[in-house]
Amino acid sequence: MQKLTLFGAGWCPNSLKAKVFLQENNIPFEYVNVDVSKDATEQIADFLTGDPVVPTLLWEGKTYPNPSETLMAELLGINPGYHIRMYGADWCPDCRRAKAFLRENELNFQYIDVDQVEGATETVTQLNNGKRIIPTILINEEAFSNPNNTTLRQALNLPERENLPVFDVAVVGGGAAGLTTAIYAQRDRFSAIVLEKKNIGGNAFLTETIENYPGFQSISGPDLMERMADQATTYGARLEIGSEVRSFHQEAHFFTLDTTSGEVRARSIVLAVGSTYRLLGIPGEKELIGNGVHFCATCDGAFYRDKEVLVIGGGNSALEESIFLARFCKKVTIIHRSASFSASETYIEKLPVIDNIETRLNVTPVSFKAGEDGAFESLTVKDNESGQEEQLSADGVFIFIGLKPNTGFLKKSGVELDEKGFIITDGGFTETNIHGVFAAGDCRKGAYAQVAAATGEGVMASYAVRRFLK
Repeated sequence: MQKLTLFGAGWCPNSLKAKVFLQENNIPFEYVNVDVSKDATEQIADFLTGDPVVPTLLWEGKTYPNPSETLMAELLGINPGYHIRMYGADWCPDCRRAKAFLRENELNFQYIDVDQVEGATETVTQLNNGKRIIPTILINEEAFSNPNNTTLRQALNLPERENLPVFDVAVVGGGAAGLTTAIYAQRDRFSAIVLEKKNIGGNAFLTETIENYPGFQSISGPDLMERMADQATTYGARLEIGSEVRSFHQEAHFFTLDTTSGEVRARSIVLAVGSTYRLLGIPGEKELIGNGVHFCATCDGAFYRDKEVLVIGGGNSALEESIFLARFCKKVTIIHRSASFSASETYIEKLPVIDNIETRLNVTPVSFKAGEDGAFESLTVKDNESGQEEQLSADGVFIFIGLKPNTGFLKKSGVELDEKGFIITDGGFTETNIHGVFAAGDCRKGAYAQVAAATGEGVMASYAVRRFLK
């Protein structure tokens, strides 16, 4: 890890002030007295390419002449009562969400990019007992592994948000369907709030490349979703990232939603909660999640640069993510239990020309095995024809075997669900069995798990909301 250096002089009151500030806040640093060190003055001059100034702070390869206490607090994550340090990466969606939360609450935090700072990944692994989890946030040296906003709020003793006014529509879920609903609602001059428990963009945000969205031959998932979010806020929608809806109930002329950030009131609700990746349900899987077993190549693939990985699944997501991983992994082996892939021909046709992708069809995963360090070591598979078992060794494994709707919180709400948890709507449209509550996107029974389809469902939901409100 890079160290902090303060160049100062005994005769300089600002040097003493900076030194005391760092000491009082228990920040480790090296103090170089320019009157004692013969080379110090020349060093400062070189850093600043000009006349030497004391005090000068040297931190992460950058110099800050005569830094104020405010600037030092921002750089080093110093707050009244709290010192906050975050290990993360620019490609990590949860890191973006955590950064946004801290900034919204006007908190300083020291940010350490695990891709840029030497030794940072090793530190993260040690803090998480062998697992590489980001963001890892230290609050007064207590480590929190990928904490949600509620955990951060509690750890930092932040007050819950005051009750909001009554919105015309509360959209639960910030994916393509939810954002499109908000865009259209705001264009109709209806006030909208989007409540997203994790990351704006949903599963599409975790997709490296989208090649079937009309108007774009190729666009990254984060780019497309950020454009949708920007459009929604431009029209006036309010986005609440990190607000998980736990339940809702109906009152006289509006609904009250209980969220992890406080109550929200709205005249109508659109449920666009999307879906999450399914588990295999085999031995060793749950124990190794985050320690070699993953469900998002965009989130965790960078940890396996120049290494070998397995991908389990045979649909569009499995092949798309395999192609993405093959860009920087040494080898990608696709495991599928059927004799042929269920993915679109567009993806299947790409596989033979990618040298570092191997396919193993008609084999079923049986169990995961950990090594002596507790991390994933191998996957046991069974040949469906011969019944013979085999161990496949790799550095990591990614699972893409389908989705399940994020509707667990609706079981006591009165919203009608099918046996798999998908929301049942009237005639294939967006109305649920509760007047004023609508559903759109992957969580709705009969919906197609495609970004373009989700935007269309968002349009339908907005029209249903308009009819209801009028």
